[in-house]
Amino acid sequence: MLTDSLKDRFKKTLRVNLAPDIAQAQVDGTTTAPVGTPDNPSDKILTLANFITICRFVLTMAFLVLYVRDESRSIALICYIVAAVTDYLDGWIARSTQTVSWFGKVTDPIMDRVLLFTGVLGLVIIGTLPPWVAIFVIGRDLVLLGGNIYLRQWYKRPVDVIYIGKVSTALFMTGFCFLLANLCVVTGPAMLNVSWLPGFNGQPASLGIYMVYIAIVLSTITAVIYYKQGFAIRDAIIAEQEAQGE
Repeated sequence: MLTDSLKDRFKKTLRVNLAPDIAQAQVDGTTTAPVGTPDNPSDKILTLANFITICRFVLTMAFLVLYVRDESRSIALICYIVAAVTDYLDGWIARSTQTVSWFGKVTDPIMDRVLLFTGVLGLVIIGTLPPWVAIFVIGRDLVLLGGNIYLRQWYKRPVDVIYIGKVSTALFMTGFCFLLANLCVVTGPAMLNVSWLPGFNGQPASLGIYMVYIAIVLSTITAVIYYKQGFAIRDAIIAEQEAQGE
């Protein structure tokens, strides 16, 4: 009984932090959206979309092990590309088959970050990407996580995802795939004679490196926008609280 109570409490906390409006509507019984839609997720775990999400994690781990050990690089690459494709496939299937679930809402963004971090770390370990790219990718997410935790003092729901953020993630994924496969190798401009800036040091490099650079710029802009939105939300809530206290 105690275990069941702790599980229920944990599920409730997760849902409230993830989507408080939807969670409260389900508790109150006021939701009008069909079960399995984004506005009324189900409690199902055994769905095709969730199976694909779990497969993405397995494929990602298989990629990292095979790639870093230099065993069957071609198989490792296939694992990563398939995993990257499932990043878009599971969400589409969940929405089109009306099987959106709380499990998927929680695990899908986690698996996305695991895929992204694994790709950049694998490329850094073998020397294809300079370490500062991994530091940026992981550090940016930690900065956004810190901002989200700070904002939760006033605003209990996550800041809405913006389009430019989705574009930067897609560019990262595509760029990593190009780099992993060493596709479209070109000799970039010899602007700086440094090893930490591939693509601009006159050495041959995959076009994927330029996708990564563009993604870095876009993700930086995204982070700035998120913080501006967060501060605006905080200031508006504080102003409203002060007005109500007068």
